Parts: sequence; C-alpha cells; structure tokens
Amino acid sequence: MNREGVHWRALPKEYPPWKTVHDRFQEWKSNGTWERLHDRLRDRLRQQAGREPEPSAGILDSQSVKTTEVVRGACGYDAGKKIKGRKRHLWVDTLGLVLAVVVHSAATQDRDGAKAVLTSVPLPPRLEVIWADGGYQGATLAEWVAEQRPAQPYRLEIVKRSDDQPGFVLLPRRWIVERTFAWLGRFRRLSKDYERLASTSEALIRLAIIDLMVRRLARSK
Repeated sequence: MNREGVHWRALPKEYPPWKTVHDRFQEWKSNGTWERLHDRLRDRLRQQAGREPEPSAGILDSQSVKTTEVVRGACGYDAGKKIKGRKRHLWVDTLGLVLAVVVHSAATQDRDGAKAVLTSVPLPPRLEVIWADGGYQGATLAEWVAEQRPAQPYRLEIVKRSDDQPGFVLLPRRWIVERTFAWLGRFRRLSKDYERLASTSEALIRLAIIDLMVRRLARSK
C-alpha cells in the first residue's frame, strides 16, 4: 500500500482482509510499535556501519506537500513554497536515518516546527550539533536550543548557500536530509499527504524508512 500507492481496499488477495490489515496498522500506530520497530532497526543499521547507536550530530529540514480534501486538522499554506497542505519535518542522523518526524501545517514556520521535532523524542546524550538551513536562523531558536539541556549543551549551526555561487550547489550536511526526502519519494502513497490525520502520515513515513532499513540489512547478510 505504501510503496505502490494503492487504497487499503485494493490490497492483493494474498494478504488478510483489508480491514484486518488496516486495524493492525492503526493499533501499532497507537501503541508505538511502528516507532519502536523503526528505532531498533535504525540502531542496528548504525552499528553495522560502525557507528554508536546514538548519534552525536543530526540535520534538520522540512518538506511541504499538498494534501487532499479528506484531511482533518493540521493544514495550511506555505507562502514560500506556494503549497497548501502539510509540512513533513525531519531530523536525521549523518547517515540520513530518521531520528524524529513531525507532520504539521504547512503554514508553520520552520523555527517553530523545529521545536516540535526536537521535543518529540528524548535528545541523545551524545548530541553535540544540529545542522540546518537559513530558514531556522534567528536568535530565538538558538536561545531555545541552548536552554534545552544546560548540563549537556548542543548547538545549532546554520549552513548557508553562498550568493556568489550561481545555479545548483551541493551544500555540506544539508544534502543528507534532502536525500532522505528523495527516499520517501520512492513511495507512491507519500507523493502527497493523503491521510486524514497527521499522526497517520508520520506512521507511514516511519514505515517507508523501515522498509528501506530492512532491505539494507537483508542485503548485508
């Protein structure tokens, strides 16, 4: 359903009845099973790559996507991207694996969305730096970051695009989270935000990354 973009009712006959599958998906979304499975696989993949399970650095960015008429709750207009819909806000590690995801109204400023993302999960004790683009620049967010963990401070670094370089420029660190958004683009269900609830959108993003991580781990055997 997630990869091919089919409706729940159009699941192939080799699966259980669509209502059973849908109910199990919703149950695992509500009780945190998808999140725990996602995090366990991420830790395993990081260790396989020779990294510590908990990262010391991450990258923050958002992607505005259109919604459909069935959406409930979080929805708005991103004036910068000229898109009416929602924002997928990701915090990823240096491998591009997702540390946190929050889906909210596209009208939400990136600086405000960053706070929602960074408070949605416990901060890794080893965390030292988070890189972000110019949309997160500002004293207010920097001060907020400094206040979150005074005993174990981490910093927010803005990676800017130089005005002296015309055309496409591959920016340090920022390309990592852009690649993660490209991974999500492989899943047709995520071409738009088709979900009524933002929490369902978050679960499907985790499910897409779970799919990718399982495939990587399987290839390594």
